[in-house]
Amino acid sequence: MITAANISLAYGKRIIFKDVNIKFTPGNCYGLIGANGAGKSTFLKIMAGKLEPDNGNISKGPRERIAMLNQDQFAFDDYTVFNTVIMGHKKLYKIMAEREILYAKTDFNEEDGIRSGELEAEFGEMNGYEAESEAAVLLNGLGVPEDMRQKKMRELDGSDKVRVLLAQALFGNPDILLLDEPTNHLDLKTINWLEYFLSRFQNTVIIVSHDRHFLNQVCTHMADIDYGKIQVYVGNYDFWYQASSLRFHQKETESKKAKAKAEELKEFIRRFSSNASKAKQATSRKKLLEKLTIDEMPVSSRKYPYIVFKPERPCGDIILEINGLSKEIDGITMFKDLSLTVNKGDKIAFVGPNSLARTTLFQILTGELKADQGSFRWGITISHAYFPKENNAYFNDNELDLVGWLRQYASPKEHESFIRGFLGKMLFPAKRQ
Repeated sequence: MITAANISLAYGKRIIFKDVNIKFTPGNCYGLIGANGAGKSTFLKIMAGKLEPDNGNISKGPRERIAMLNQDQFAFDDYTVFNTVIMGHKKLYKIMAEREILYAKTDFNEEDGIRSGELEAEFGEMNGYEAESEAAVLLNGLGVPEDMRQKKMRELDGSDKVRVLLAQALFGNPDILLLDEPTNHLDLKTINWLEYFLSRFQNTVIIVSHDRHFLNQVCTHMADIDYGKIQVYVGNYDFWYQASSLRFHQKETESKKAKAKAEELKEFIRRFSSNASKAKQATSRKKLLEKLTIDEMPVSSRKYPYIVFKPERPCGDIILEINGLSKEIDGITMFKDLSLTVNKGDKIAFVGPNSLARTTLFQILTGELKADQGSFRWGITISHAYFPKENNAYFNDNELDLVGWLRQYASPKEHESFIRGFLGKMLFPAKRQ
């Protein structure tokens, strides 16, 4: 169990948390949700002891261990994949390292023998003899192949590093597990494995994720960060959405009724306070007005982008036709004889274990690559856009501000006010443009 008591944090005049009190209990999985910038990752860092709040404290059991998904992909570049996973349990890893040094000594003496006995006892208590098999199960479930496990972390690409760091967080059955966006860079098969793992996990889990389906599958509670507070709801994401909406509308209705009642009392007092026959009633209503509590509706931190697709003209009969498309990269077949017709209104998801194959297909359809065989054609009325997996190429010019950068992709007829307005719709404030 882990408890936050009177947690407050502010950056200048901006209040992130104010007097937050919350208890996370074993056996429950909490989804920590809120608007971008509401403080979700910040709260996880406070819980993990990596960030000090302005006020308040975090408490847990004296022998309870916290594990948190590491976001630094380069922190373990000098270690092997296997050792990186074991380092998720720092005390166990320290004992393993000492054992290794001790047993490698050529002048092993009586004192070393005593120390080795102590180490073996601690090692056994922490299930150290099962550490290798546990690490292997985690890495296998997360899609990290066996031939990769003795490689240095620096040899892995970003996606595989994320998987290893996730295995590190899960390793050793931590008492409190903190996961910040654990499904990033994972395919559907691996996400399903993680869902199953967390469904059987008996200790406390706190997750930050934008994946609504994932939260629905694994969470028993939702912890909603808004208005500088954290409100806990029993149930998954969909239940939170319904319950929080109902709660907001109830408070809004109560506030409107209270304001209407106040105006009614004020109007009576204005009309009859000087009327001798009504003076007593006016005085009575003044007392009612003084007792009336009107709660102002707090301003939510949630803001939503405004996205509207307005076609320049109606789509024709042909959206996209793919005929016999094939592509190999470095002698490996990405796809062969791929044919597909996209019809008006279709929404198609490409899924599968090979992310390179999907990326390659999209690059061919956008003209970045050429197919080995086959053809495709877009309808003459169709315009298309591409959001790639890797976006670094779009940001080579670091001298441009946001308006200047977006102007590259805007129609020549669009003025700066249109570009700024579009950025505003996507929640970029004017001071950041």
